[in-house]
Amino acid sequence: MRAPIGTFEDAAPAVDRLDLLVPPVARAVSKGWGDVPTDRILHVDTDPAIADTAVFVEHHGAELLDTSANCVVVAGKRGGDVTLAACVVLSRTRVDVNGVVRKHLGVRKVSFAPMDTAVGETGMEYGGVTPIGLPAAWPLLLDPAVVDEEWVLIGSGSRRGKLIVPGKALASLPGAALLEGLGLEV
Repeated sequence: MRAPIGTFEDAAPAVDRLDLLVPPVARAVSKGWGDVPTDRILHVDTDPAIADTAVFVEHHGAELLDTSANCVVVAGKRGGDVTLAACVVLSRTRVDVNGVVRKHLGVRKVSFAPMDTAVGETGMEYGGVTPIGLPAAWPLLLDPAVVDEEWVLIGSGSRRGKLIVPGKALASLPGAALLEGLGLEV
């Protein structure tokens, strides 16, 4: 199967590759969400050594920078309470943590969650966190530019492999909220 974006030689429906996905992502992919047919979620098998965005797009095509999205886990604090959330922005932008995220979560301070927290709470590998399969109670903050892409390349839950999904499919995930200005141009 040919991937709709990028120069991937090994693409297939993610439901056919559940063994390559971490458990929370495999569960989410196998049951689907919203009105997204499970065969529209594609998996591309890739080398974990080139998982970081800059190296990845250099290897698989610079045009991917425009259709790749990063998912980062943040921790918002107000008093003794901590709220974990995920933010998804296009790879060429950065998350407006201290503006849009802080205001939306109604917290006094927001920072990127420590690696052990992000990994432990999601069941995913650091550098491969994806919005698919996150804890259902978490807010999932999406930049509208991500949802507007016909196809988006995102993590697969591990550093090996990526998922290609219709941008609009991300807006149907549990806890999803579109936030204008979430992604700031770098």
